[in-house]
Amino acid sequence: MTTAHPETEPAPPADTASPEATPAAGATENSASAEATETAETAEAGETAEARETPEAPDPAATSETSAAPETAEATRSAGATETPDAAETGKAGVRPGAAEAAEATEVPGVVGARPRGVRARVAHWRDWRSRHARAARVVWWTATVASAVLVLGALLLPNRLFALHTSQFLRLPGEAIIGAALVLALPRRPRVALAALAGTVLGAVTILNVLDMQFVEYLGRDFNVVLDWTLLSDAQSYVADTLGGVVAVAASIGLALLVVLVLFVMAAATVRLSNLLVRDTRRATRGTLIAGTAWITCSVLGLQIAGGPIASDRVAGTIASEAGRVRDTLKDEAEFGKVARSDTFGATPAAQLLPDLRGKDVVFTFIESYGRSAIEDAGMAPGVDETLATRTAALAKAGFSAKSGWLTSATYGGSSWLGHSTTLSGLWVDTQQRYRTVMASDHLSLTKAFQKSGAWDTVGIMPGVQKGWPEAKFYGLDKVYNAFEMGYQGPKFSWSTMPDQYALEAFQRLEHGRAGRDKPLMSEIILTSSHQPWAPIPKMVGWDDLGDGSVFKGIEAAGQKASDVIADSAKSKAEYGKSIQYSVTALTEWLERYGTEDTVLVFLGDHQPISRVSGNNASRDVPVSIVAKDPKVLDKISSWNWTDGLRPAHDAPVWKMSSFRDRFLTAYGSTAHPSKG
Repeated sequence: MTTAHPETEPAPPADTASPEATPAAGATENSASAEATETAETAEAGETAEARETPEAPDPAATSETSAAPETAEATRSAGATETPDAAETGKAGVRPGAAEAAEATEVPGVVGARPRGVRARVAHWRDWRSRHARAARVVWWTATVASAVLVLGALLLPNRLFALHTSQFLRLPGEAIIGAALVLALPRRPRVALAALAGTVLGAVTILNVLDMQFVEYLGRDFNVVLDWTLLSDAQSYVADTLGGVVAVAASIGLALLVVLVLFVMAAATVRLSNLLVRDTRRATRGTLIAGTAWITCSVLGLQIAGGPIASDRVAGTIASEAGRVRDTLKDEAEFGKVARSDTFGATPAAQLLPDLRGKDVVFTFIESYGRSAIEDAGMAPGVDETLATRTAALAKAGFSAKSGWLTSATYGGSSWLGHSTTLSGLWVDTQQRYRTVMASDHLSLTKAFQKSGAWDTVGIMPGVQKGWPEAKFYGLDKVYNAFEMGYQGPKFSWSTMPDQYALEAFQRLEHGRAGRDKPLMSEIILTSSHQPWAPIPKMVGWDDLGDGSVFKGIEAAGQKASDVIADSAKSKAEYGKSIQYSVTALTEWLERYGTEDTVLVFLGDHQPISRVSGNNASRDVPVSIVAKDPKVLDKISSWNWTDGLRPAHDAPVWKMSSFRDRFLTAYGSTAHPSKG
């Protein structure tokens, strides 16, 4: 009795079986044929051929017995078979004997063209198609091979900076590829495939990290932190939703997730394919690996370069080492910063000794979004902004106000405005999300909370950018906070910004600053958002008496530029950014000119520089800061600071770290230091 192959269904009865399914000889011959077939298949899998492995995906051109002969001879010797595996596999029709029977036996009865089941049947089906369409198969094979090589080499040499994306960057010799080739040639089949797949996955992950670094440097001026920055991706989604719409944000999120999975899978498949190609001719591959390794070592020792960079590249190894170091430093910093946040120079200062020289004054701390040094000194933006600052300085002087200005170096760049706010007001260097959470959960005395602690001021926050719960109000010592939905605005959003700065300031005047019957002076924290990227559309100033509920801005918003037309264009972004700063400064100083009194003190500053597409790749992190008041005694208190008169700080005006502002301000206005230690 003939026994069916374990991966096929039983053969049909003899009277109905096809000629191909009928034994050509007796049981002995059939048994010998089956044994030879199994031996050939074992040789194909590489399980018994340690000296030389046969290719899993041979060149499609090898469809004839003649072209396959050189390769099959060695496989035959390794397998110990009496017939070459390739000859047994291909036969005259290019299909392994028995493959057709397996495919036919596993086809669904009555279904024309049903695809065969089982691994061997699928391989036979593919080889049959390849033999019938040799030219197309050759194109597919070469396309997949070249694409795999390009992907792997590109990932090995990919920089993590957008400005470094040049052709010369990819003309280097990656040391990781040489080491990988040596390992592949030394390992048997299964460990080799596993290692290649793992290496490809790691290479895909490094590629993703490099792209994240590019975007973070572009938007935040720093590399992506694998420990802390995942939460910022949800903020990025919210920004896209507010800027380009919810549908675009959802589509972008889904597309990004699919792209990540695709990168990891494709990179793993590419490295496995290249490893299979290497072992097809171990002699040549070994020789090539030795030559490449010698060339890499020579270039490294001699320091040979191309286009200013080393020919001998180890980018992936360097990236992995850098990420590991960053993780280690992040975890160490978290523990150390917690101790710093618990100690405070003014933490134990009695209420009566806090800010005695500002008692009776209405003090307004205002942050202008993305108001950086580049707005004042960049040749493309400075003319318009400087003219606005000069005009507004003159207008304030006419109204009786004087101003002094300097520079602060922000803890953030391009975004994450809350880091700039918290650094300024806490007196601590808050440059990461983890530090921010640590500070917000601490009892550290913020500058604004010092006013509340003194008992001499009512405190309020005007937060048009806040659209959900904001527990930070406790840290900042704010008795009352007005978010985007509590100021009565009924006009249109201006991209990310929920309302124009002019309206937010008028709402502040109506709700708090101009409210009759106040029994205490007011300390206010105001965040202005009209200069937030993408800087389109930008509001225009309207008559203060015409603001109403903000509906007057509908026509202005509709006539403005679309965010999608500006967001990816560097020239347009720079031009519109400059206009947005002019608008924000004008709105704020007009409010002061219109509503300020002898007892009004305005402190305003930028929270960070705009993104590098606007400020440039080598821009500083400096932002302007100004103090404006009618009472000359207020500015006399900071005369030792050597700040510049007016709203525009001189190029050589003093530059301080943003974290030093709290202590300098408290000291200048009479506060007595009483340190506390946690």
